[in-house]
Amino acid sequence: MSVSRTDLTWRTLYLAGAVSAGVFVVLVLVPVTMLFTAPVPPTDGAGILEYIAEHPGVYLTQLVSFVGLAVPAMVVLAALAVALRQVDKSLALIGGLFGVASEIIALALGSSPQSLHGGLVVLSDAYSKASSAERQSLVSAADALIATTNAVSWAGILTAAAILILSITMLRGDFGRVGAILGIVTGLLGIVSEALRPLMGVSYTVYGLLLPTWFGIVGWKLLRMHVQTRSVS
Repeated sequence: MSVSRTDLTWRTLYLAGAVSAGVFVVLVLVPVTMLFTAPVPPTDGAGILEYIAEHPGVYLTQLVSFVGLAVPAMVVLAALAVALRQVDKSLALIGGLFGVASEIIALALGSSPQSLHGGLVVLSDAYSKASSAERQSLVSAADALIATTNAVSWAGILTAAAILILSITMLRGDFGRVGAILGIVTGLLGIVSEALRPLMGVSYTVYGLLLPTWFGIVGWKLLRMHVQTRSVS
């Protein structure tokens, strides 16, 4: 993508977007790898409370990674929107707003499927110390948190919509057809996957693997733009 002198004031954002894309990829790949190498968290109240007590490191790593990736994702989507403003200001702004809003919602929720919620850590600690009579109320509270966590979230749908809109804008510019087409596929699949998440099962994994791939490509493009702005200056 060509860089004009008007882009020079944005080069720090491009660099931040590139670095954030790398962080996003790591935060996705680490817990995804753990899903294949460590026990998968159960989806029932008693099971998840016992699981957290037995595997606190695994659970907390997955929780922090999946919730924390909203921060680098927000920077990447904002940087991409700025980079695409010369292609179509309206679409770039809409895509950027969707992206930033979705990640703020995700951070506010502080949870992620499957069955990842900070409140469950607190309940697990209480569960391990509670008597048999007290445990049933804690299991009920855990079941309620799990149901909320694993339900359809607008944050996920907005993220996929942002990727779709920004990728359509990429296709109309010279940002690279591979990343644009991959983003369009990822966005469309993501909207369906997030909207029908309770029914997707293993199929949701396809969307989960496309996400870091697209973010990686975008991060590389943003890094190149940063380098180009240095040469222009």
